[in-house]
Amino acid sequence: MRLNSAGEVPVLIHGENIICDATQIIDYLEATFVDEEVPRLMPEEGSMYYPRVQHYRELLDSLPMDAYTHGCILHPELTVDSMIPAYATSRIRSQISNTESELKKLAEENPDLQDAYIAKQKRLKSKLLDHDNIKYLKKILDELEKVLDQVETELQRRNEETPEDENQPWLCGDFFSLADVSLAVTLHRLKFLGLARRNWGNGKRPNLEAYYERVLKRKAFYKVLGHVNNILISAVLPTAFRVAKKRAPRVVGTTLLVSMLAGMGYLAFMCLRKRFANMMLSIRTRQNYF
Repeated sequence: MRLNSAGEVPVLIHGENIICDATQIIDYLEATFVDEEVPRLMPEEGSMYYPRVQHYRELLDSLPMDAYTHGCILHPELTVDSMIPAYATSRIRSQISNTESELKKLAEENPDLQDAYIAKQKRLKSKLLDHDNIKYLKKILDELEKVLDQVETELQRRNEETPEDENQPWLCGDFFSLADVSLAVTLHRLKFLGLARRNWGNGKRPNLEAYYERVLKRKAFYKVLGHVNNILISAVLPTAFRVAKKRAPRVVGTTLLVSMLAGMGYLAFMCLRKRFANMMLSIRTRQNYF
C-alpha cells in the first residue's frame, strides 16, 4: 500500500524508479533493456505496425478479466469445462465477505494509510456487487465475443496476406509482439475459467483456435503458463484457495489461477530475459486479494 496507494500489484522497483501499472512496467522493460540479439516486442513508433500493435494491446488489456474471473467462480453455470475446483466456490464466497472487514481492520491499524484502505474497501464492495450480478456478467461476456470477433478478423487478414510457403503470422504481422502477449494470456485465462468452448472451437473462430494452439507450443509461454493446472493464483483470492486446498478431498488436484497482470508481465519478461543478464531488478509486492 505504501508503494501503490491503490493497494494493487504488480509494483516494479528499478533503481529510483517505482512503477505501479502493469502496462507501464512492460513498456519500461521493453524500452530500458535493449539487446541487438533479442527481437523487440514493440515496433518502432512511426512504423505501419506500431498503431496496430498498440490498438490490440489497449483493446485486450481493457477487458474486465477480474469480472470474468470472479463471475465464473461465483456463477459456474456460465462455464463449460472450468478448471476451478467446485469445492472452492463456497469458501471463496466466504472469503469475499471477510475481505471488507479485513480492509477495515487494516485501516484502523495503519492510521497513515486509513484513507487508502477505506477507498479500496469502497471500490471492492462496488466491484463485487457487479461481479455477482448475472445480468452484468452476461452483458460483458457478450461484449467479449465482439472483441474476439475483431481478433478473428485480424487473424484471417494476416493469413490472407501471408504466402503459403512462409511462416504463419502472429496477430499484427510476421513477428511476435506485445499484442500477442496480451492475447495469449487472455485466451489462457478464458480456457482456465471454462469460457473457451463458448468462444472458439468446433468451427467457431477457427483462426483464434489455431492461434491458441500455436501459442501453447512457444517455449517461453510453455515455461511460464504451459500447464493450466499449474497456473499461479496471485490476484484472485489466494487465502481462500489455500484454505480450500487444505480441506479438499485428497483425490481432487489443486487448481490454480493466473492473475492477468502478473501473467502478462512475466510472459513478457521471459521473452525479454536475455536483456537482463547484467541487471538486478527488485519487484516488491503486497498481497492483494482482488
